[in-house]
Amino acid sequence: MKELKKVNKYFKKYSGRLVLGIFITIIATSFKIVVPSLIGDSINIMKSFYLEKEISRDALESGLLENILFLLAAALLSAFFTFMMRQTFIVVSRYIEYDLKNEVYQHYQKLCLSFYKQNRTGDLMNRISEDVSKVRMYTGPALMYSTSTITLFILTISYMFYKAPILTLYAIAPLPILSIAIYQLSRLIHKKSTVVQQYLSKLTTFTQESFSGISVIKAYGIEPAINKQFVDLAETSKEKNVDLAKVQALFFPLMLLLIGLSNLLVVYIGGSRYINGEIAEVGTIIEFLIYVNMLTWPVAVVGWVTSMIQQAEASQKRINEFLDTKPTIVNRTTTETPINGKIAFKNLSFTYDDTNITALKNISFTVNPGETLAIIGNTGSGKSTILELIGRLYDVSENTLLVGDTSIADLNLNSLRNTIGYVPQDAFLFSESIRNNIKFGKENATDDEVEEAAKKAAIHENIIGFSKGYDTILGERGITLSGGQKQRVAIARAIIKDPEILLFDDCLSAVDTETEEEILTNLNKIAANKTVIIVSHRVSSAKNADKIIVLEDGKILQEGSHNALVNQEGYYKELYTKQLLEKEL
Repeated sequence: MKELKKVNKYFKKYSGRLVLGIFITIIATSFKIVVPSLIGDSINIMKSFYLEKEISRDALESGLLENILFLLAAALLSAFFTFMMRQTFIVVSRYIEYDLKNEVYQHYQKLCLSFYKQNRTGDLMNRISEDVSKVRMYTGPALMYSTSTITLFILTISYMFYKAPILTLYAIAPLPILSIAIYQLSRLIHKKSTVVQQYLSKLTTFTQESFSGISVIKAYGIEPAINKQFVDLAETSKEKNVDLAKVQALFFPLMLLLIGLSNLLVVYIGGSRYINGEIAEVGTIIEFLIYVNMLTWPVAVVGWVTSMIQQAEASQKRINEFLDTKPTIVNRTTTETPINGKIAFKNLSFTYDDTNITALKNISFTVNPGETLAIIGNTGSGKSTILELIGRLYDVSENTLLVGDTSIADLNLNSLRNTIGYVPQDAFLFSESIRNNIKFGKENATDDEVEEAAKKAAIHENIIGFSKGYDTILGERGITLSGGQKQRVAIARAIIKDPEILLFDDCLSAVDTETEEEILTNLNKIAANKTVIIVSHRVSSAKNADKIIVLEDGKILQEGSHNALVNQEGYYKELYTKQLLEKEL
């Protein structure tokens, strides 16, 4: 149960509702245990009239009518309070599910980029959906049935002891055996539940990746192979679920066997004691039989609740693994800090922890507000890493990266990222309308602002050509659009934010040179007082920059303006000559 301690704070939060639920449970159970007593009394009344001739018919009818009315009232009140009990406990469990999902989701957002490189999307989704649902069963149904069962046991057995202590001992004799069996089975269920949830995560991850990459699967014609992998994984998952179900299936037959044994003991021992005169009324035996059978469902529920708790603990353990993961990128200050666009790298070196690859080696350069820096280099030279470090997606050594003359780690993280407009290399668009995808950069943007940003990104004409225009709903990851269109929508999203710093990570690679020129011209107009960094493989994207640096293997190979570099032997001139010839051809 130690893993489920994380949920206790939610029990404390909703303690008022839970106390009310416990109070309602006691009332509902009290009315419930009145029923056997009234039935037993009715049996005794009929015995007194038919067998012993001690009462008149009027007394018989009056006594039975009174008991029937009480039975009806007790049943109705018990049903009403049972309904209220369910409303209280189940509603609280939904509140806790809501809070826990929010906690997990918010924690996911705090975790750094390396976390998402090490964990699959399907597994993340499974923990926030399936695992949280398992925990909800513990905070709702399991808690409700546990409270109801404990209350029923205490009230029922207390009354049974009051009526016939010796008979009660015989009736509850099988319970210790039941407790031992439950303990052994619950341990086994816990182990198997953990395995089941792990395979469910694998299955979710596989299907998520298959659907996301369906175009690649179809292009390569590997549907049969992928289907076979899915079937194999689903088969293994099914086997693990069947193993768990076999263990869980032992509970109910065991419960019924032990309750049946209790019934036999009540009939035999109770009958013998009545014959010997040790029990005064035959109705007492009837009462005990009803009480024992009333305990059948609660006793069976013990097994079900135990199973739910074990599954919840297995799921909460998986949730805790992520909740206990500390974000490596920590906001050192909560004070909002104004940030200007000056960026300075000072002998900065950076190595990725997960791959141990040194991406940057002693990098030094400065970009002032109003300047544009272009970064050119081969794949893997460290260009994208520079942009990721400016967004503080990774941490670097103290005072090696300054933004506005302040070490980046000392800046308010929200202020920093609100100052940046970032267009990644792989433009990610949401399954939303084009309008909302652009407004992602500025939620309260007007339609005019959206259209203006789209015009600057040279995508407006394409959008109005769609049947629904800006209200066109995009498929997953923007699959509705072409590569170039996706890049331009992403550029519009960054432009509409009107940030101090604009970072473009090879985001013009999928557009033609004419469109590229139009976008760059527009960027020059809006970037008058902004810091702009453009990463590209094309000289055409870099030539108008105030400064260009050429990276190779994480080091600065060349640095200068376009005119200076094309007149200097080296990588930039070779690239320029090559691309110029390709353009002419």
